[in-house]
Amino acid sequence: MKAIGYYQPLPIDNAESLQDIELPAPVAGPRDLLVRVKAVSVNPVDTKVRKNAAPEAGQAKVLGWDAVGIVEAIGSGVENFKVGDRVYYAGSIIRPGANSELHAVDERIAAIAPKSLDDAQAAALPLTTITAYELLFDRLQVPKGGGAGQTLLITGGAGGVGSILIQLARQLTQLRVIATASRPETREWCLALGAHAVIDHSKPLAAELKAAGIGEVDMVASLTQTDQHYAQIIESLKPQGQLAVIDDMKVLDAMPLKTKCISLHWEMMFARSRFTTPDIAEQGALLAEVAALVDAGRIRTTANASFGTINAANLKKAHALIESGKAQGKVVLAGF
Repeated sequence: MKAIGYYQPLPIDNAESLQDIELPAPVAGPRDLLVRVKAVSVNPVDTKVRKNAAPEAGQAKVLGWDAVGIVEAIGSGVENFKVGDRVYYAGSIIRPGANSELHAVDERIAAIAPKSLDDAQAAALPLTTITAYELLFDRLQVPKGGGAGQTLLITGGAGGVGSILIQLARQLTQLRVIATASRPETREWCLALGAHAVIDHSKPLAAELKAAGIGEVDMVASLTQTDQHYAQIIESLKPQGQLAVIDDMKVLDAMPLKTKCISLHWEMMFARSRFTTPDIAEQGALLAEVAALVDAGRIRTTANASFGTINAANLKKAHALIESGKAQGKVVLAGF
């Protein structure tokens, strides 16, 4: 099968950073779906792994943790899908990625793709949807339909996770949603997705909140550059507030949280699949719930740039855009 992979961590402008390769087709194991991939999207995790994770000697590493495709075969014990189903999912960080014509995935973390979206539009959603949903409902523990009188600040609102988190918070809770953005186009993007207000994260957050008449907030979803905004986030949170974090930083000192009794939550959407937690099927269930919301017209795709077919040249362009920090919404690719 065709695939895109790499043999050593390299800068994206290196000719060998991503390569078109041929690999043996995977075989569906127990509870696996063997999916013929139709579309993928690219996330920051793709660039982080490519830059830092060395494959085994002589072996290619395939990236890609968002896919839409058609089930071509099923493994033993599969309960919820059949050959011919169109599914979407984010896969597992400890298995080969989906930048390949065929891909094996545990059925418990997959769902039927939204019927109202084409393959590329649907491929934009899984990883960021799981991240945003788990952050909001499992980490911050906002009740469905709850949150009245409380405010959620989302830093990096126009990114992939922010774009779906704004929508989930508006559609499924009563939270007041404040997003951050620093450019006119990203500000408008956040407002169009449902943010009640947008402040500029290139300026001190606490001052921006006060200037907007908002003041301190109950919760912060820090999605990017947490180390840069950390002191301002703490200043912006109410006593006994909550901070949820998803990005990587060299160090995070929790001691400054003590004075205000701020609770810290880490969201890592790969935890359930990596450790096969007892509730691993919750990821498939939440993707099915969001697919229904999409088909009902309540959630829209966050796809915002299409980079053509799935090949090394186009994936390099997608990685370069994400590494620039200027991506808005999600980057998708479709077809081989």
